[in-house]
Amino acid sequence: MTDTVSKLDLKVAVDAMGGDHAPRVPVEGAVLAAREYKHDVVLVGREPEIRQELSRLGQIPSTISIQHAESVITMDESPAQAVRRKKDSSISVAADLAKHGAVNAIVTAGHTGAAVAATTLKLRMLEGIDRPGIGITLPTLAGPSFLIDVGANIELKPIHYYQYACMGDVYFRYILGKASPKIGILNIGEEQQKGTEVLRDEIQIEFCGQR
Repeated sequence: MTDTVSKLDLKVAVDAMGGDHAPRVPVEGAVLAAREYKHDVVLVGREPEIRQELSRLGQIPSTISIQHAESVITMDESPAQAVRRKKDSSISVAADLAKHGAVNAIVTAGHTGAAVAATTLKLRMLEGIDRPGIGITLPTLAGPSFLIDVGANIELKPIHYYQYACMGDVYFRYILGKASPKIGILNIGEEQQKGTEVLRDEIQIEFCGQR
């Protein structure tokens, strides 16, 4: 995966105010990534605090820049309401940068709901996709696996499983560089009474040409 990422021409917005130990940890991680991958990184957040963290990290790559954002969405705030109210929050400003094409990607360790709300409200959905999905890459003995959705939704309709399967298929092929991924549905157990009603009905869906 490292080789795939290093070949991409990316400009990444990093929410410098997101996470339990922000801005120290996000800033330090962004600098390490900029040094390793040579990509442009925009640190989004309170500029004085970001500069203070940068000052202790030695030589800073020329690919690092700062976009000031005054507010921070805290973990106890309602995601959608906070995004609408705090238009100058770090995650909202990062989403605006992506919306206007100034960056290709956003990284945050902050409020997950706020990140989903900000990107959904500002970037909208892909055509043919009804709901956002959070995906993660899992290491296995056979190589990486990609799991989607891991937090954005609780109840899904069959069409949502299909859409997630298609998104996972594209990610696996073009980001992880693996052809012909095998697609399946993860349930909480194999017994017939386990899982949601949709899964218990053993819905058969054709996933992007697969069954």
